[in-house]
Amino acid sequence: MAEHTIITPLPGTFYRKATPESANYVEEGAEVSADTVIGLIEVMKQFSELTAGTAGRLSAFVVEDGDPVEPGQVIATLDGH
Repeated sequence: MAEHTIITPLPGTFYRKATPESANYVEEGAEVSADTVIGLIEVMKQFSELTAGTAGRLSAFVVEDGDPVEPGQVIATLDGH
């Protein structure tokens, strides 16, 4: 199994859920497909979905919900199939 990293193409703030009351998009250990949304990047009140990019099992989030992020920063890792 190969380990893959999920990186953000945008600067902003990373959120694991759509609203403060919502459940997280995915939890660590979940199986994801390439188009599974794992979180949002907020830039100046505009939200962009961040997808897994490849199928596998989400092994860990490297940043916390609400953390500022920079382009190219690793958000999460996953074990690919």
